[in-house]
Amino acid sequence: MAGKPPQNDPVQDAPQVAGPKHAAAGLPAIGHTLRIAQQQMGVKRTALTLLRVNQKDGFDCPGCAWPEPEHRHTAEFCENGAKAVAEEATLRRVTPDFFAAHPVADLATRSGYWLGQQGRLTHPMYLAEGADRYEAVSWERAFDIVAEELTGLASPDEALFYTSGRTSNEAAFLYQLFAREFGTNNLPDCSNMCHESSGSALNETIGVGKGSVLLDDLYRSDLIIVAGQNPGTNHPRMLSALEKAKANGAKIITVNPLPEAGMERFKNPQTPQGMFKGAALTDLFLQIRIGGDQALFRLLNKLILDTEGAVDEAFVGEHTHGYEEFAEAARAADWDETLTATGLTRAQIDEALSMVLASKRTIVCWAMGLTQHKHSVPTIREVVNFLLLRGNIGRPGAGVCPVRGHSNVQGDRTMGIFERPAPAFLDALEKEFGFAPPRGHGYDVVRAIRAMRDDKAKVFFAMGGNFVSASPDTEVTEAAMRRARLTVHVSTKLNRSHAVTGARALILPTLGRTERDLQGGGEQFVTVEDSMGMVHASRGRLEPASGHLLSEPAIVCRLARRVLGAESRTPWEEFEKDYATVRDRIARVVPGFDDFNTRVADPAGFALPHAPRDERRFPTATGKANFTAAPVEYPKLPAGRLLLQTLRSHDQYNTTIYGLDDRYRGIKNGRRVVLVNPDDARELGLADGSYTDLVSEWKDGVERRAAGFRVVHYPTARGCAAAYYPETNVLVPLDATADTSNTPASKSVVVRLEQSTTD
Repeated sequence: MAGKPPQNDPVQDAPQVAGPKHAAAGLPAIGHTLRIAQQQMGVKRTALTLLRVNQKDGFDCPGCAWPEPEHRHTAEFCENGAKAVAEEATLRRVTPDFFAAHPVADLATRSGYWLGQQGRLTHPMYLAEGADRYEAVSWERAFDIVAEELTGLASPDEALFYTSGRTSNEAAFLYQLFAREFGTNNLPDCSNMCHESSGSALNETIGVGKGSVLLDDLYRSDLIIVAGQNPGTNHPRMLSALEKAKANGAKIITVNPLPEAGMERFKNPQTPQGMFKGAALTDLFLQIRIGGDQALFRLLNKLILDTEGAVDEAFVGEHTHGYEEFAEAARAADWDETLTATGLTRAQIDEALSMVLASKRTIVCWAMGLTQHKHSVPTIREVVNFLLLRGNIGRPGAGVCPVRGHSNVQGDRTMGIFERPAPAFLDALEKEFGFAPPRGHGYDVVRAIRAMRDDKAKVFFAMGGNFVSASPDTEVTEAAMRRARLTVHVSTKLNRSHAVTGARALILPTLGRTERDLQGGGEQFVTVEDSMGMVHASRGRLEPASGHLLSEPAIVCRLARRVLGAESRTPWEEFEKDYATVRDRIARVVPGFDDFNTRVADPAGFALPHAPRDERRFPTATGKANFTAAPVEYPKLPAGRLLLQTLRSHDQYNTTIYGLDDRYRGIKNGRRVVLVNPDDARELGLADGSYTDLVSEWKDGVERRAAGFRVVHYPTARGCAAAYYPETNVLVPLDATADTSNTPASKSVVVRLEQSTTD
């Protein structure tokens, strides 16, 4: 029998601290996985559920977007994936009685961990204006409330329709269709906060805002550079792919301010040898200073240019544009400036260059460590320059590999969840559905928060996610949300956003990936797109957590019928009954989805077309891959300050906290910690185990403070520090964003550490 949720909110600022680990997975991962799963689901449900994760006839893991291999293990899931499944398939329930016992003011004092551990939501819940707690409401009344607010707006652009990356392709397509038929392109999504910089840079340089490699390319690569990414915690199944690549002869360079256990040694729990001995993954560790990646790749590009025969001149001449301007900028790269920006030695960079020149097939993988800085877009453009120089795009075993987090965040964008849609996509919508979609750009996440703050947006509707905890500048975000007329969250579980409401609020409980979806047309399945552009089906098998749940497609369809009324020519009722009819329409609107229903019936799924990868064709404005030449940028630190990056613990997936341990970093039973290099800590007078307040400094002069963090002496790069989000999102200014992409600069926050005000 599964255990009960915690009754008291545990203390999170008094952790036990040991040294960091030097290997990931193995027996400890198996033990922890089974313990968490059985606490949430019980023994029988654990076995029945985990054996269907990522299987060809099973359901897509609601964790990360790492692709499934062709030949799948019986246990084709990782520790964090199992935690995500256990949280969704938990036997714990949040009923109307829970809300009766917990006013919103009480929920607002609870930690995200405590809220999430209470279990699955069972009924639609409504917080009336002036009320102090949620009460159960019928679905009909819930849709009436949303319709009242939406139809009462002065303009459709006063509504915001946010999307989490766990939303399926079918639900996402319907959601953007409803929003645009309602009359707005206000479709902010979690991409705005993570890989928007990747999309911005890749669209400009290669013409497609997605990665250019498939899983098989990793196995064929000579050199894999993993930059600004922590696979052992954030994408653990990637370690299996890296292990296979190593076995096939690949070398791996890891570029990161923090040493990561998974990139040091991976103990594969699926093989006896891997379990106990493991495989060393990293051949060269470049412990870079936060934000120094552009300078590193710029210098490598200079050194490639200076090496006779190193440039793939045939590829550059036939397939690229802007080479001369780029080469002039690259040749001006300065060794001393690069060493300052990166904190690396000349010998380390020379060793990296030797590995680069020895490789005929190179892949660069990255995640938030590259995308969440002011200069993130130029950094990723420089990565593209690096690959173009040696013809490493459109070659098997080579290419760009942005590794997405949410399980369908890439698919949501493909389905049209974007505040700046391409005219061709809107043209296709208009032709298919017979209405004129709005053409003006909508709000992304940062602009949506500003709009609520400035009373330009009155209704906030979230399809999944935990917007309040995921967004920057926590106090500003929460104040903005409270100015709304109505906030609505389609959710499986309780989270912080449910306690930060507009004048009125709704919580609409929905099915999870693990659950059977029965509609008028029979049992349904949905589809997702992984981080490498593979599309496959996802079929839940568990009985729903409550008889009062609706699927996300059903919620959108019923809401659309209620709001748009008889004037809408879209067959919303038909779409709700049979998702195959939705896929037929997707096939006619979204390029690459021809014959969608037939192709997705293949248990292995299918790959979406990618012109640079498949044809070495680059659909950019110039018709070629574009070299770029931006000035080199990197953060400059005032004396006595540190550069803070926000990151996840190992017991965490985005804003969902599974537990209070970070096993690989040696942190147990706590989250309010700041990791500081011992030499920096001594210079600042910060003893290991002392407590400090983190105070961010930015040009607006506003003091943003995260109080009561335990100092942990940790082998970070000099001048750098790290702490977990969402606790430190309060330190990230709303207006501190990446140029071009407008992504919050959560990985480069200048902070000073002061004596704790909580002592």
